[in-house]
Amino acid sequence: MQEMWWWLAGVAAALICLAIVADRRRMRRRNIDRPGWVPWPLVLILSLIALIACTIFALGGTMAPR
Repeated sequence: MQEMWWWLAGVAAALICLAIVADRRRMRRRNIDRPGWVPWPLVLILSLIALIACTIFALGGTMAPR
C-alpha cells in the first residue's frame, strides 16, 4: 500500500511540472485572443495538495510503530 502512495506522489509531481510548463507557455502566447481552456494555476495548486497528501500517507506507513 505504501508503494501506491509513492507512485501517486510521483504522478502528482509530474503533473506539477506539466502545469508549470503549460502555464508559462500560456502566459507567453503570441495570440492574446486564444487563452486556452485549462486553468493551469488551479491544476498546479491541486497537484501540490495531492503531492503533499500522498507523501504524508506514504511516510505515515513507515513511521508507525510495530
